Amino acid sequence: MRIAATLCLAAAGAAQQARADYPERPITMIIPLATASAVDNVARLVAQEMGKILNQSIVVENLPGAAGAIGANRVATATPDGYTIGAFNDSILTMVPNLSKTPWNPLKDFAPVSLVTTFEWSLIATPGLYKNAGDLIAAAKAAPGRIEYASGGIGSPQHIAMALFASQNKLDMVHVPYRGATPAALGVAGGEAKVAFQALATSKSLIDSKRVDLLGISSEKRMAELPNVPTISESGSPGFTFSSWFVIVAPAKTPPAVIEKLNATIKQVLANPEVKAKLASQGANPVASSPEELGKRTAEGYAVYGKLIRDNNIQAE
Repeated sequence: MRIAATLCLAAAGAAQQARADYPERPITMIIPLATASAVDNVARLVAQEMGKILNQSIVVENLPGAAGAIGANRVATATPDGYTIGAFNDSILTMVPNLSKTPWNPLKDFAPVSLVTTFEWSLIATPGLYKNAGDLIAAAKAAPGRIEYASGGIGSPQHIAMALFASQNKLDMVHVPYRGATPAALGVAGGEAKVAFQALATSKSLIDSKRVDLLGISSEKRMAELPNVPTISESGSPGFTFSSWFVIVAPAKTPPAVIEKLNATIKQVLANPEVKAKLASQGANPVASSPEELGKRTAEGYAVYGKLIRDNNIQAE
């Protein structure tokens, strides 16, 4: 089944279905983030499984830069025919547009398809420096303006998470933006920056190989998969939590029939027990939604992060 051809024709009626000249080509999934990032790891798995169900090739293309704004613009300006979709983290839709002017509007220029996963987040550090969040807070207070933290770029989730952590604990830390979450995590592993917040899906391999230390998890409760790892809230920063989510969107004005088919396909992928297990191993929780639910969640997140960014004076440096 060729998703865009089949669905656009179906939407146009039975007579249109007879057309034989509709171009058949792969669907392109734009990931505006670095390879091996949390979203990239999950999106590639989801794309592969979607392709099997649709019997159509889905080509993944990474376009990192400007905390996702560059790749997002590619999706926003693509022809709304079902052949281009975007795999975004929530920062692209809720954080980046609150920090700087973007050529696209997060609430108007994308057609929501589905929420795909939420992510557990970790606080990591160069090995041997700190034992937990409390240690980091004490060290930062003892050396204001000297501890550097890495992020995937200005306005990225890593930036916002640490800015909120620093604000809550009245810390003066130095932001070191990288071109993507994975380079930022590797920067911490190499000691270029001392700490970072990272989605567990991005940091897990570095934690397992002991290239970084895991100081804590930013969820409300300890993870069942990591029962001995404390939450940041219980180990030095009471009440602090942070999480993120991954979604699929399309350009605005993509035909509703295409959106519905993509949504149904994503739900089918996330119902697969093998896919669920693979996602869980990366700290990703499958949470499909309707397009309407994703649209509402995006609007709410945009408003909430706008207020947090203003209240905490987080700047696009």
